[in-house]
Amino acid sequence: MPRPPRLPCPRALVAALALAVLLPASAQSDTPTTAPRRFERLRQAMAGDLEDGSAQDRTARGAPRGTRLIPDIPYGPDPAQRLDVYVSTQPPAGIAPAPVVFFVHGGGWARGDKTNARVIDPKVAHWVEQGYVVISANYRMLPTPVAQQAEDVAAAIAFAQSQAGLWGGDAKRFVLAGHSAGAHLVALVAAGMRTATKPQPWRGAVLLDSAAFDVATLMTHRHFGLYDRAFGSDRATWAALSPIVQLARATPPMLAVCSSRRQESCGQADRFAAKANGLGGSVRVLREDLSHIEINATLGAASDYTSQVDAFIASVR
Repeated sequence: MPRPPRLPCPRALVAALALAVLLPASAQSDTPTTAPRRFERLRQAMAGDLEDGSAQDRTARGAPRGTRLIPDIPYGPDPAQRLDVYVSTQPPAGIAPAPVVFFVHGGGWARGDKTNARVIDPKVAHWVEQGYVVISANYRMLPTPVAQQAEDVAAAIAFAQSQAGLWGGDAKRFVLAGHSAGAHLVALVAAGMRTATKPQPWRGAVLLDSAAFDVATLMTHRHFGLYDRAFGSDRATWAALSPIVQLARATPPMLAVCSSRRQESCGQADRFAAKANGLGGSVRVLREDLSHIEINATLGAASDYTSQVDAFIASVR
C-alpha cells in the first residue's frame, strides 16, 4: 500500500522561515485590532504541514515576555527525561497556588522537543498571562517503545505534581495537554493505561489533533509510515497502545481538538468521545478548519479557537 507523499523540502523551509519571522522572541500583547491579523499571519505561515521536530522546526528563543524559564529539570535518569517550567516574572502576592498546564510535544514518537517554537510560541506566553504555571516535557523517542514513552509521560506528570509547590503551582489543579504524538501519549495516560508511576488525579486534558485513538483502525487503513515505526504489526500491541481500548471507566473531562481537513483525525476523536461519554465521562470534540500544524502553532493567538480551549481549561481548573 503506497504511503502518502512527503512535502517537498523547499516548501517546508519557506513555511518555517515565515514562522520564524512571525513569532518574535518576546510575546507582544495583542490589541483588538492586531489580534485577528496576527492569527491570520500565523495560519498563512503554517500553510505547509511540517512535522513537529523536523529539520525545519526551530527552537524557541528563550522564555516569552512576562515569563521565567526553569529549564531541564530531571524527572528520571535518562537525558531525555527532562522538563521545562515557565512561571510568571511577576507572580501576584497572597494568591493561592496557580493551576498548571502540563504539555507534551509531538513529533511522530521519534523527534520533537519541549523547546520547539510551535510548543512555546504563543502558548506559553498566553497561558502564563492567564495565571497558569506551564510545563513542557520531553520523553524518550523511538526506538524506545511507545509504551515506555507513555510511562515517561506518567512519571513526568507525577514528578511535576510532587514539585509543583516549588514553582507556585497547585498539584491538585493540573490540566494535561499534548499535540499529535504527544496528544496520543496524554490520551493513553488519561484513558487509564496502567503505568508503573501513578500520577495524582488531574482536572482535565486537551488533546490536539491525534489520529491514534484507535490504533487498530488506523493501522488497517492507508496510513503514514511513521505509524508502522511507532506501532509495528502486532495486534496485541495495537490494542495496548489504543486510548479507546484503555478506556474502561469515566475519566476527568477531555477536549479533543481535530483538524476538519483530516478525516481520520475527527473520525477517531468522535469514536473516542462516544465511548468515553458512554462510560459516564465528558469528552467534547472541537473541529477546527486548521491544518495539523496550525492547531499546535496558533493556539494562544487571539482567536475563537483559543477562546474555546481557554473556556474548557477554565471550566475544569
